[in-house]
Amino acid sequence: MAKMNNKWVILCSAAIGAIYTAGYFTTDTLAAIQQPVPYSQVSGSSGNQGSKLDSQPAGSQVSVNVSPPTSKPASTKVKSKATTPPPAPTVKSKYINGTFYGAGNNRRGSVQVAVSIKNDKITGVEISDYRMRYSQDYIAGLPQEIIQNQSAKVHNVSGATYSTRAFRDAIQNALDQALNA
Repeated sequence: MAKMNNKWVILCSAAIGAIYTAGYFTTDTLAAIQQPVPYSQVSGSSGNQGSKLDSQPAGSQVSVNVSPPTSKPASTKVKSKATTPPPAPTVKSKYINGTFYGAGNNRRGSVQVAVSIKNDKITGVEISDYRMRYSQDYIAGLPQEIIQNQSAKVHNVSGATYSTRAFRDAIQNALDQALNA
């Protein structure tokens, strides 16, 4: 094997560092955006632009309404009124109730499943079509494992790795269709 040139090692290391840093900041930024931010509304009167704000937690947003100057004498009072935050959104279910069909395939064949969902719970899983190289008996216990785990995650079956993967893909496909958008 030939020795890699030093400049390539440095260039690749710099690229990996840049990708890592970009991912780190993007993840941090997305986490900050997704958190709800409390806010207060402050009304200034008669052009008093130097109004004091109530102490706010770090990162909170403040909306300031300042009226234009008028012929009235400036008032030293600052009216501060905290608005009520918008009502919390109603809890939306993750999945739609019903039976959803999914398919998974690979170089060894294909598997089709029917997944029944009720009140965000997987209540039934059935292998509706099995066209893999090996017997369906190898993965016969996987539907029960899906119901217990309440997700598409299952343990690999020794000797039936491709069948397990196709089954897992079929379940994930059905769950993706059931998502409540």
